[in-house]
Amino acid sequence: MGADAVHELARRHGSGRLRPAKGQRSTVEEVRMDGKRVVLAVPTTYMNDSGAAVAPLVRRYGIEDPARLVIVHDELDLPPGGFQVKSGGGLAGHNGLRSVKAHLHSEDFVRIRIGIGKPRNGPGADHVLDRPSRRDRELLDTTTAMAADAVEVIAATSVAAAMNRFNTKTIDS
Repeated sequence: MGADAVHELARRHGSGRLRPAKGQRSTVEEVRMDGKRVVLAVPTTYMNDSGAAVAPLVRRYGIEDPARLVIVHDELDLPPGGFQVKSGGGLAGHNGLRSVKAHLHSEDFVRIRIGIGKPRNGPGADHVLDRPSRRDRELLDTTTAMAADAVEVIAATSVAAAMNRFNTKTIDS
């Protein structure tokens, strides 16, 4: 879900095509949002090893404050269509976030959580990789667009503004 949101941002603000970055484990595109340079990136690692892609990007682009890093990711603890902007805090058992924290030695980055719901039966990993139902797909498409909107608000104003705007909404609002 995070990659979908990043690709949506690339369509809105850039060429729409992220390209492999030399020496990085990601595809990237630099864009302008509200006059500010924003680097969009999607790791090419397994999700559980996302930190191995994020850490070199943070170094390459000189991001000294982890709070300037926004990670958009799927979240089992939110229902399909659920959505939350969060600054810092726990990892909620998300192995990709755990990897980012391990590589950056910080959990102070911003998260945009896209709910995919818990599996009815079976392990969470299978649920994450399964194709969503048609109804869930529609909710996820809407939520992915909201995630892109939230990144735009963060770039234009602040994380607090994005939290105030989006954390009070549900897909039905």
